[in-house]
Amino acid sequence: MTETATIADPEAYIAAIEARSRRVETPCGDGTMVWRIWGERPGARPVVFAHGSHGDWTHWIANIDALAERYMVIVCDLPSHGDSALALAEDHDALSAPIAEGLRLILPDQLPVDLVGFSMGGVIFAQMMARNPDIASRLIVIGAGGLGTPHGPVNIGRVGGLRGPERKAALKANLMGLMLHSAEAADDLAIHMLDTRARKARIKVLAGLVKPDRLLQVLPQIHVPVDAIFGENDRPHPDPALQERALRRVRPDCDFRVIPEAGHWAMYERTAAFNAVLIDMLG
Repeated sequence: MTETATIADPEAYIAAIEARSRRVETPCGDGTMVWRIWGERPGARPVVFAHGSHGDWTHWIANIDALAERYMVIVCDLPSHGDSALALAEDHDALSAPIAEGLRLILPDQLPVDLVGFSMGGVIFAQMMARNPDIASRLIVIGAGGLGTPHGPVNIGRVGGLRGPERKAALKANLMGLMLHSAEAADDLAIHMLDTRARKARIKVLAGLVKPDRLLQVLPQIHVPVDAIFGENDRPHPDPALQERALRRVRPDCDFRVIPEAGHWAMYERTAAFNAVLIDMLG
């Protein structure tokens, strides 16, 4: 991470943060959906987070400790991602059902709650909210697609068969080709997470789940505040002003913020600035 010391052992670092959580499993397909919870204490306000495509809970690893000082931080592995089981189908009905059921089981007396979804996770949360209007009091989308805007140039190369420094260089190039703006943000921890986590995803994200306008289509069905945070240099969704105009066509009251010098994965690349903006929004 660009704003922390170098992580000598990324897997140990991830394990230490995970060890501070409580793991909860709820029904999903033929197995379970996995949730991790930090910051549980009397009176703590729950905020629920979803990762992006081909990610898992570690998309939020840079933010968890700071946010857990203020909130009960609940981070899911979306169906068909991470440690969660496959959804029964690759459509929004099948993805929404286990999320809604899980939140009703985890927070039976605390709904509705605020939801924060990164990239594809924001679109999936929005689709789930339209089908389950009792779940959420607000949605904040981070670098979300599905707005019908032109997709920026994304450069992803193959890493299969590569080993050692050659593999590491290819992974770093892929981070720069999609997720991050500054080379220093593509650090050893980010490279390790991409190398070990992306392969656990078992979903075809572009098969009608996001593109071209699955977020834009569903927003009129959501009757709670919907706000947005984008990185200034979000490669797949370039020009924040364009994204803002698209959102405001259906949500003119949207609180839209931009994180300077950040790419798509803004909460990792500019952690302190992102946390400050998110806390202010939630405030």
